Amino acid sequence: MARNDSGASFVVVANRLPVDRVTDDGGEVGWRRSPGGLVSALGPVMRKADGAWLGWAGTPDEAPAPFEEDGMSLVPVPLSETDIELYYEGFSNSTLWPLYHDAVAPPVYDRRYWDAYVTVNERFAQAAADVAAPGAVVWVQDYQLQLVPAMLRDARPDLRIGFFLHIPFPPGELYLQLPWRREILEGLIGADVVGFQRPGAATNFRRLCHRLLGYPYRGHHVDLGSRMVRAEAFPISVDVTELVELARRPEVQERARAFRRELGDPDWLLLSVDRLDYTKGIGERLHAFSELFADGLLSPGEAVLVQIATPSRERVEQYRRLRDEVELQVGRINGQLGQLGTPIVDYSHSSYAREDLVALYLAADVMVVTPVRDGMNLVAKEYVACREDLRGALVLSEFAGAADELHRAFLVNPHDIDGMKRRIMEALRAEPTERARRMRSMRRRVVEHDVNAWSADFLATLDPHYAEQIHITEPDTGRGMRNVKI
Repeated sequence: MARNDSGASFVVVANRLPVDRVTDDGGEVGWRRSPGGLVSALGPVMRKADGAWLGWAGTPDEAPAPFEEDGMSLVPVPLSETDIELYYEGFSNSTLWPLYHDAVAPPVYDRRYWDAYVTVNERFAQAAADVAAPGAVVWVQDYQLQLVPAMLRDARPDLRIGFFLHIPFPPGELYLQLPWRREILEGLIGADVVGFQRPGAATNFRRLCHRLLGYPYRGHHVDLGSRMVRAEAFPISVDVTELVELARRPEVQERARAFRRELGDPDWLLLSVDRLDYTKGIGERLHAFSELFADGLLSPGEAVLVQIATPSRERVEQYRRLRDEVELQVGRINGQLGQLGTPIVDYSHSSYAREDLVALYLAADVMVVTPVRDGMNLVAKEYVACREDLRGALVLSEFAGAADELHRAFLVNPHDIDGMKRRIMEALRAEPTERARRMRSMRRRVVEHDVNAWSADFLATLDPHYAEQIHITEPDTGRGMRNVKI
């Protein structure tokens, strides 16, 4: 890998570019910013910092020339159909994803997957080495690219390298299953700072570095001898300003009222929004909710659960089977417990526009977020951010990273069906003053630790001098917050 003498002073390396290809009514092909907190957090930094974002453009066997969009320099990295099958659907999502989520589904250990993962990580590292200016800050994102930090350090020791893992990092007794366990750790310690969603994940990482690589750790640091690697939690958050602005729009508030009317104006509207994934606990949640009706605690027309399951990895057989299982379960619940025109569960397997999601958050009396394992779960934080009226309630899994911060949610163990039923009923029956007290506490946390504070905190830890240069030494907790009620 050759070193450049010029280039971007700030580089983000992610599996995907922060834009989606779109075609307008006239047939013109263009790009539109992708939804999501990561783009919201890093876009302003990139515009300030002469930044470049590297990632796949979304179409197999095609890599457009670098281009500018939304004030950002975007550098496509090509992936072939074979890369997608072996590196992405294979090692990333059939090996790492289930293993890192407590082996909820059996991980697949296939040497072809690993070989493809190494090859693609090398390609991303090469692209970053080519783009980064001397002494640049490079921030590598997520589990698909865990080998990139060490590869990049070998090629460009002048760089300041950060890595952030958006999903959980497992304890030793699970991680040790991985045939390539040392290689992944060696890849990650190529970074100067390795960030995790939860403190326990950072602890798991430091202990494994000691156990498998022999490096001692002190506090947040792993001591490599020649340098120190900082490994700690930087819990990601949401763009509160954007969400509050949407929630205040009259047309969004009217859409919230329309949603309730379309659902028959139930006394209680419960909402769940998940990617269709086996880690999200959808089956357990449906089981618990249906039993509330079977037990006579709720009746048709009194309460309805809106379950949105957005499409996910539909080329993977395991996910196709999960969709069939969930849809069969919903049909059985409505057939056995619902009434004509009055379903128990209103199910949708589709993606929703941002405005419609915010309207649903405003319409919901109770948000039910019960994954069996989740790095963070930003849906929980989005719901809290939108509820300036302090009238909603959040039922939240203990196994979501958000539970570390949203202590005043109605916390549940999603494996405990009876416990989940009790907590849902507690949320429904809570007095308005208790709901408001809980929501006010949670909103304070989300407002003061929004996605901008997350990125500022990480970058100030990675390179304080660089962060000072681009004016992000202090977490930007006040951006647009003066009009946000807590």
